[in-house]
Amino acid sequence: MISVAALVAATPAATAAAPAASAATPDAAAVKATQDMLAAMQAEKMMRMVVGSSRFPNEQARKAAMAKVDKLAPADVYKRLSVPVSKLVSAETAAEMARFYQSSYGQKVLKHQYNSGPSLGDAAPPATKEEKVELKKPAYLKASKEFDAAQPAIRHEIFVLVKSVLSAA
Repeated sequence: MISVAALVAATPAATAAAPAASAATPDAAAVKATQDMLAAMQAEKMMRMVVGSSRFPNEQARKAAMAKVDKLAPADVYKRLSVPVSKLVSAETAAEMARFYQSSYGQKVLKHQYNSGPSLGDAAPPATKEEKVELKKPAYLKASKEFDAAQPAIRHEIFVLVKSVLSAA
């Protein structure tokens, strides 16, 4: 059992280290790898999903929000998201996930994610034998684990971008 004194003593050190790590500006290679990953995963469609799942006072407001998001060029979305997202995933993870989303199975996953209706759970599309071999590689497994852990924060960054786009005149 952990003592209260140990918990109190550990808390300031843990909270002091967290902001320092997140405040570091990622290097250009990490930002570029993240832009490539965002392009491969078609982040502009994820923005549409965020707007589509948001609440609006009426249908006219929803259509106006969708129109603003649709006006954004995909390259602008990747550029604006690349710095905050590169703080969430490593350059190696971004490069591996970009490679994954460009693969045949990654394309199936994207099609399922963006084109299927709402569902309970996260049913992935079936993979072929060759695709299963690719999915068992250590580099992919490590990147996938890190990416999955960062997904909620990535979705939050997309939400922040949507808010800034909608609040801009």
